[in-house]
Amino acid sequence: MGSVLIVILVVVALVVLGVIVSYNRFVRQRNLIRDAWANIDTELRRRYDLIPNLVETVKGYASHEREVFENVTKARAAATQATGSPAEQAAAEGPLVSALRQLFAVAENYPDLKANQNFLQLQTELANTEDRLQTARRFYNSNVREYNRRVQSFPSQLIANSFGFKEEQFFEVDEALRGDAGVPHVDFGGDAPGVTFGDGSPAAPAEPAPTSSTPAPSAEEPPPPPPTPGS
Repeated sequence: MGSVLIVILVVVALVVLGVIVSYNRFVRQRNLIRDAWANIDTELRRRYDLIPNLVETVKGYASHEREVFENVTKARAAATQATGSPAEQAAAEGPLVSALRQLFAVAENYPDLKANQNFLQLQTELANTEDRLQTARRFYNSNVREYNRRVQSFPSQLIANSFGFKEEQFFEVDEALRGDAGVPHVDFGGDAPGVTFGDGSPAAPAEPAPTSSTPAPSAEEPPPPPPTPGS
């Protein structure tokens, strides 16, 4: 009887120990996710701070592109105010990235702008911010993936349900909103900096000047000789 009681006590102790270990791991994972999201938010705010100066710089060379500037400004305002869940923030980031693509496409049409030192500096800062943002996003999503796997798996699922650990949301820009642009990156290779996006496609270049397809007129051919008598 005493041996059975000891076995029961050992089993109960192991179960309690397992619950404590699993609970503490959930807490650590949740805190890691929150820290990772804070890093994403920091990089997003840095990008938002760069955009007004970028718009003003481009506007100095292409003031007539009013619609493009308005789109960027509205998208930035919407993204700045999106302080909800990661999914809501990602939904606001899609139109902003699309608007930035339009802005850089405009810049491609102005060689003097592309050589402007202020514009080049803003491009560099934006590119560095985008790189850090993508690194932070991958780190965050990796932690969310591991955390959600434990929330969904047995027996850790029992601990999650008992103590209110819910699945966390991933931070992914909706492809339908983002379009084919992806995230802008600055390419310093070649003769002049250029801007490409997540899929490697360049920003729209300037339209080439139209050329006439009509061939140059040729010299007039001499008239045929007059017919010979009797022919």
